[in-house]
Amino acid sequence: MKALVKIAPGFDNLEIKEKDIDSIDNDKVKIKVNYAGICGTDIHTFEGHYRVNFPVTLGHEFSGEIIEVGDQVTKFNIGDRVTSETTYEVCGKCRYCQSKDYNLCNHRKGIGTQIDGAFTNYVIAREESLHHIPDNVSDKAAAFTEPLACAYHGVSKLDVKTGDIAVVMGPGPIGLLVAQVLKSKGARVVICGLDNDKERLIKAKELNIDEAINLQNTDLNTLINKLTNNYGADIVVECSGAVPAANQGLNILRKKGQYAQIGIFKDDEISINMSKVIQKELTIVGSRSQKPSDWEPSLNLIADGTIEVEPLITNIYDIDEWDKAYTHLKYGEGIKVLLKPIDEQG
Repeated sequence: MKALVKIAPGFDNLEIKEKDIDSIDNDKVKIKVNYAGICGTDIHTFEGHYRVNFPVTLGHEFSGEIIEVGDQVTKFNIGDRVTSETTYEVCGKCRYCQSKDYNLCNHRKGIGTQIDGAFTNYVIAREESLHHIPDNVSDKAAAFTEPLACAYHGVSKLDVKTGDIAVVMGPGPIGLLVAQVLKSKGARVVICGLDNDKERLIKAKELNIDEAINLQNTDLNTLINKLTNNYGADIVVECSGAVPAANQGLNILRKKGQYAQIGIFKDDEISINMSKVIQKELTIVGSRSQKPSDWEPSLNLIADGTIEVEPLITNIYDIDEWDKAYTHLKYGEGIKVLLKPIDEQG
């Protein structure tokens, strides 16, 4: 089978390779991949800003159908439509594993980063990480479960009250999902972007986000002061991984406001105005990936129509069209791309 593999560190070094699928362990299943989404992490990996276990098949947002089950698998059967958490292996002993905060286990191995992922025909996952796809959720929509779980995880760290003014910095796929989760909790949401985010800001309005603004022609401070009687925003969720956006987010928060960082910064060391944190007694939380308790709520939000995911799809490519997919996403033309496996007969 053909797989999209990151073969070495640095920019690019991504190749289509012929690979065999491993045999499965007793607690694992083999899944035929239907669709796999390109994540911002995949973009960072391609550009050399995010380290993975080279060589490894990328892809961790996916939906598919089980074609083989291990002897110890009891809750899933051949033919089941499933999606999977990215966790493939953890130590099972640390305090984070005991609380099922698998995203924080120091020994965790993830699908598509340390273990071969879903940018291919078949992927192996452990039973504990699997989730059935509801009948009314399409395979395309189910491929969004992982990014929605990440968005849900970040918002769940905040105390969101009805009527709160919440600002989302960055209208990429995660930002658009975060905005919808915040709306579902009763917040009035402002999502922010730049000139090259034009299509994403248009999509935000189509998704009924309250305000979608271009920071290059609208003064955010003025808008937030108008909406809050000069107090400042109640909540900021930073989804772009841009240092200026992070500092602007801290600046527009009210005293005792809440800030969540979801976007991944390209550099380990960044300059943040911590005096704002002190003087305004801000609450700051980080959010890394997702954990098991985020998945069923996310699937339910898709199934009941509270969160719309398929409108975010702007193109679908075969995995050997990666270059087209990257260009489509990198320069603001696209929002979300799904990849399809290459026909094994082709």
